[in-house]
Amino acid sequence: MNTMIKGEEAEEVEIDLEDSSDSNGEEPETLWRAHPSLEEEEDIHTSALVEISDTKPLINVRDPRGINDCLKVTFEDVIAEPVSVRSGDRVWFWSNALFEVSRVWVYRVVTVLLAIPISIASGLLFAILSCLHIWIVGPCSRCALVGARWLESLWSVVLGIVVRPFYTSAGRCCGGFSVHVARE
Repeated sequence: MNTMIKGEEAEEVEIDLEDSSDSNGEEPETLWRAHPSLEEEEDIHTSALVEISDTKPLINVRDPRGINDCLKVTFEDVIAEPVSVRSGDRVWFWSNALFEVSRVWVYRVVTVLLAIPISIASGLLFAILSCLHIWIVGPCSRCALVGARWLESLWSVVLGIVVRPFYTSAGRCCGGFSVHVARE
């Protein structure tokens, strides 16, 4: 796409293709990064709600509330050998490697097969529930509360006339009892 948006100028990006072993112990730099120009930062006047994209995934924070902390499973959490009984070092090493590889790849395969359909179904379900709550449940409950205002006042009168004197008298009758616990 060759069109310019808001007068943006084309910016050259330098790509470092040299071998990472030639870096002499220095940290490798990011291969490509376009630094935002000051003009772009000054021209953007958006609220905090607009800056957060609904469609842009948060790659670094996938479980920000720690919902699935119980699923942080390592090899040592599942398989552990006591000191008295030990397998060979190579068996332990390959078992660990195969556990980690199979855990990661089976999870990836299952998420490829199920993540998109389940996320679409969940999105549809939550959208339908939100729509029903906003347009049906909320207004109907408001109408019921407005229409039942007389019932609320009647209920408070019934509680004040019938129930309150009963519990007040029962409390006064039982208030005379005292219990003393003595240890022998």
